[in-house]
Amino acid sequence: MTSEPVLAEIAPGVHAWVQPDGTWWLNNAGAVHAGDEVVLVDTCATRARTLAFLDAVDAATGGAPIGFAANTHLHGDHVHGNALLPDTTTIVAHELTRRGILADTILKNTPPAWSPTPDWDIDELRAPTLTFRDEVTVHAGDTPIVLRHPGFPAHTVGDVVAWLPDQRVLFTGDLVFHGVTPLIAMGSVTGAAKSVDWLRTFDPETVVPGHGPVIDRNAWEEVLETHTRYYTFVRTVADHGLTHDLTPLEAARQADLGEFAALPDAERLVANLHRAYAELDGREFDITAALGDAVAYHGGPLRCAL
Repeated sequence: MTSEPVLAEIAPGVHAWVQPDGTWWLNNAGAVHAGDEVVLVDTCATRARTLAFLDAVDAATGGAPIGFAANTHLHGDHVHGNALLPDTTTIVAHELTRRGILADTILKNTPPAWSPTPDWDIDELRAPTLTFRDEVTVHAGDTPIVLRHPGFPAHTVGDVVAWLPDQRVLFTGDLVFHGVTPLIAMGSVTGAAKSVDWLRTFDPETVVPGHGPVIDRNAWEEVLETHTRYYTFVRTVADHGLTHDLTPLEAARQADLGEFAALPDAERLVANLHRAYAELDGREFDITAALGDAVAYHGGPLRCAL
């Protein structure tokens, strides 16, 4: 049983919505409130969870209108709730995130990969109507929120961070998983590793990861180093698997998870290996096969706490 989500003010007017325990579909989101305006960072996977988030934001901000909602990437745990936002809210994201949301099929044709199957209770996807390629700044009152793409695929092809330079708060989306196995199947192993150094350039005081607890300045470097070690591990297992003509599932089953064995969602290793194999030998990446192998590695449907 997971704990209840909490909306916490982590800097004046800056709120983090943290959904324990950060595993499949349990994302973090945020809200910036200034000048009687609100900018959201992401929504949630289901109607119930998105409405809980929006109700908490409404209470914390005295019902201030939501002018913008920024999507950090295309995955449904961060964007399904777009459909529940007011019509007057402008949704903004990277141009490749808009394309990915429009192409998504999981909402209406959820594969039998999770148990229980997520109860979305949302009928239609709502894609961003404002997109950008490199960087754009939106404002809540006089507070700037800089939305920036790293310039390469990492967790996905269209990842965006939300950087608040005045408060030195960084919302990373799923470029960072804190205490949860990273997922890079729809992005790039090389890019994910490269993104670690890119994230260092922001020098934040407080970081809201895409999943897991909020990170303070003192823990930030170790969190980044853990990501670097994990991506190196994935690449090492992939190299071994290709050298010995192993499938991604076989390579994962032979691998010693080591320090990562205690992280939830360990089966993501298989999906990440599918991506690594595609990068290393040019084979086509198949998300259906990757997800199927993750279920096989897990020994049945993946844990879902929605």
